[in-house]
Amino acid sequence: MSQHANAPLSAIVTGSTSGIGLGIATAFAAEGWNVMLNGFGDADEIEAIRAGLESDHGVSVHYNGADMTKPEEIRGLVEEARSAFGHIDVLVNNAGIQHVSPVEEFPDAKWDAIIAINLSSAFHTTKAVFGAMKERKHGRIINVASAHGLVASPFKSAYVAAKHGIVGFTKTIALEGAEHGVTCNAICPGYVKTPLVEKQIPDTAKARGISEEEVVANVLLHAQPTKQFVTVEQIGALAVFLCSDNAAQITGAAHQIDGGWVAQ
Repeated sequence: MSQHANAPLSAIVTGSTSGIGLGIATAFAAEGWNVMLNGFGDADEIEAIRAGLESDHGVSVHYNGADMTKPEEIRGLVEEARSAFGHIDVLVNNAGIQHVSPVEEFPDAKWDAIIAINLSSAFHTTKAVFGAMKERKHGRIINVASAHGLVASPFKSAYVAAKHGIVGFTKTIALEGAEHGVTCNAICPGYVKTPLVEKQIPDTAKARGISEEEVVANVLLHAQPTKQFVTVEQIGALAVFLCSDNAAQITGAAHQIDGGWVAQ
């Protein structure tokens, strides 16, 4: 995506204090873009990440700890980014949580939280940036879905429902932005070695009654024909491409980066 009046591009990446979100934020900073980080974690660690990105890449990096279950905090995050950078060129909806449990035992509160963070937050952020992007004829929205936005696995009812929802939401926003220079795409990773996946391993072992080693070999990487985890750097590179001028006609698509999982 070309820069307007030689100003650097500015991006919001939700859930970017670790894992995939941090990988995408790092890739953007390496391109010379200003970035608004968001997510939970230790305050000192987050500040070290923020300051490190800023010093390593010579860009402006801010942090806002908005709770992605709270629409008013989400609107505050967008307004802070707009105030800091002047405008928002790129929005990446990445924030997500997971819970693994049979549906009859699935806690109601976990369902509500997963739908709120993994799906509804993308609506609230998109709503807050979309009008200005349309006015500027300039914008990229990327929703980090999952292979689970296209296929299902047992014991992940809320996550699979939310990620399927994100893929549908992506298509609608792509249509609404199509004549206004605003694209919207979903990235659908397979298993990435992130803190979220690390946490799933013991939960899945318990749910299935198998060892953690068996979960990695027979559940996680069994789904990926390459038998390798996707890396955050690979996802970051795809996100950068989707924000480029060469991707201007790519919109409303769900981009698999899953080692062949969904091809099966």
